[in-house]
Amino acid sequence: MKLVKYISEIQQSSLKLRIVCFMAFIPLFGFSQNTSKVSSKIDTTSIRIGEQIQYIITVETDSINIVHFPEGQTFSPLETVEALLTDTIKESNRVKLQRIYALTQFDSGSYTIPPQRIAINEQPFFTDSFQIKVADVVVDTTKQKMYDIKPLIQVDRSYAKLWWIIFWVVLALLIIGGLVYWFFLRKKPLTEEEKEALLPPYDRALLELKRLENSRYLIQDEYKKYYSELTDIVRSYLEEDVQVTALESTTDQLITKLEMLKDSGELQLEDETIKQFQQILRTADLVKFARSKPSTSVAEQDRKLVEEIVVKTHDALPEPTEEELLLNEEYLEELAKKKQRRRIYWAAAIFAGLLILGTTFSLIFFGAKQVRDTVFGYPTKDLLEGEWVFSSYGYPPVELETPDVLVRNEAELPEEAQELVKELQTFRYGSYVGLFGVSTSSVTYKEQTEPNFEAAIAGTLSTFEALGLKNIITKQEEFTTKSGVQGLKTYGTGNYKNPLNNESKKAKYNILSFGGKGFMQQVIITWEDGDEYAEQIVDRILGSLEVKTQA
Repeated sequence: MKLVKYISEIQQSSLKLRIVCFMAFIPLFGFSQNTSKVSSKIDTTSIRIGEQIQYIITVETDSINIVHFPEGQTFSPLETVEALLTDTIKESNRVKLQRIYALTQFDSGSYTIPPQRIAINEQPFFTDSFQIKVADVVVDTTKQKMYDIKPLIQVDRSYAKLWWIIFWVVLALLIIGGLVYWFFLRKKPLTEEEKEALLPPYDRALLELKRLENSRYLIQDEYKKYYSELTDIVRSYLEEDVQVTALESTTDQLITKLEMLKDSGELQLEDETIKQFQQILRTADLVKFARSKPSTSVAEQDRKLVEEIVVKTHDALPEPTEEELLLNEEYLEELAKKKQRRRIYWAAAIFAGLLILGTTFSLIFFGAKQVRDTVFGYPTKDLLEGEWVFSSYGYPPVELETPDVLVRNEAELPEEAQELVKELQTFRYGSYVGLFGVSTSSVTYKEQTEPNFEAAIAGTLSTFEALGLKNIITKQEEFTTKSGVQGLKTYGTGNYKNPLNNESKKAKYNILSFGGKGFMQQVIITWEDGDEYAEQIVDRILGSLEVKTQA
């Protein structure tokens, strides 16, 4: 019994201790939540149209707490120009946060800035409201003249990139042309062998005999080579100049042919010259086939006799007639033309080979579609690779980068919309049912009401249907610009039939809606499904998109 009573006393003491500890921590929790302070102030309560107010929100709280400041157009009817970075001051385990908002208004009157909600660990805190007066700017029209708004000016398209492309293409063609000319078309300097081959048979025979005289055949006891070259020189000369088959004839056959030419009067040679030539040929046959070895003086004398025979034969030939000279000249010209054509064929073959090789490499590396679109051109590819324009459109402004400048469109509002809309500004490039189109619109309402996104999107889809877009599929999701402004993205596909050629194609669209009290902004992009260039254009536009409430 004593043991049970002792255990009971211990349990009661433990319970009391837990209760005391819990009650002790209650003030701490309450202190952590209740010591957060939020204050706000403005630097002025009256401005002129277009001037800015600095709205400062200061939060003092524990360093472990999470603080959410107002974002977007929460200061309506005043418009947020920008939100400056938060200034942080730390003191022990406390932190002091401060954010400054630049606000403005472009209509005169008296306005109330509503309380702003600041969340600290999801617990809401609200600032005070402020009364602001916006005064007109007094303009002395007697000193300051008033001018009409200048109309849009058509700006010439920049061709800087095109000129660079032309420059590189011309440079590549010049390099290829220079290589073809240097290696194939130009007249290359002749080598000594080529110059010698172009000499007349008579001059070439004398030159070769002179070279044989200075050779070392006889000194090196190479009589066979000496006499072989000696007879080849004279036989080649006779075959070219005398037009007799000397290289394939035996000694007796060649002598017989010369005697026949002499008897017919075509070759005026003396009998003694023919006999000397016959003796030299027989000596050469003995050296080449019977390994005979005449003396050095005899060999030298035979060379001199062959030189005399060549001279006498040349002198004995009749002078060529004019017809023969003309035929020879025509032959040389035709030969030159054939050589030139052969060079051109080689150059064309190399150029075609390079073209085929380059085309094959491009097809493998870049793909057939990319090569085809680059060579023959494609509308959206030209837009993607052209000079882009970054600009601001309408009020409240929509800032975005596009392949070409958007042109202002005058839109007529229906009567029921005129009662609600104060001003509508639209800008467009292309058309909704073309290969590519982009447009922006900025609407300001007469009353500070929240925009009706669903009605605006339904109106846009109705416009699509009126233009011939069928089977429209619609999806929605949130969209956030690079500065953090949130909007609604409506996207999907539809089928469009061209009334001119009855060709059907699938189109895609994006409708991006933004707005606040008293205004709404929209960006509409349409393009053909499967167009990879248009997809890249859309991604680039969406990446640059920014919506603001000040131009």
